[in-house]
Amino acid sequence: MAEQPKLIALDLGERRIGLAVSGPGGMSLPAGHIVRSKLAQDVQKVIDSAKEHQAQGVVVGIPYTLDGKVGEAVRLARGFIRALRRTISEKSLAIYEMDERYTSVEAEGLLRESGVQPSRDRASVDETAAMLILQRFLASREN
Repeated sequence: MAEQPKLIALDLGERRIGLAVSGPGGMSLPAGHIVRSKLAQDVQKVIDSAKEHQAQGVVVGIPYTLDGKVGEAVRLARGFIRALRRTISEKSLAIYEMDERYTSVEAEGLLRESGVQPSRDRASVDETAAMLILQRFLASREN
């Protein structure tokens, strides 16, 4: 089995961007978060994080509505992707989209199970959601 390229996943939120990176054996690991500011700065911080983790691709969670439709959050996420593409060359960093429905709810449940109060640690929710987005993406590529 060929080794998969290293990836960084993003859970785009209004206040933070949760980060996760792929590890050995298809693992998904938390990689911190970025506090949102201006779009250009956020994009640069994502690029810097990708370089720091030696990622070859970025998986961006796309927040479709629960019935799978495109809402304002999807438009904002795709705007972020456009800004990311304008800032990097396609050859240096591949960009992928992944449906992120229910990842925040699932992340909150996982954190509660581990004794963390999601309402008190929203950054952990964002990081865990990014891990789930990355896990979904990696699983979808295995099929």
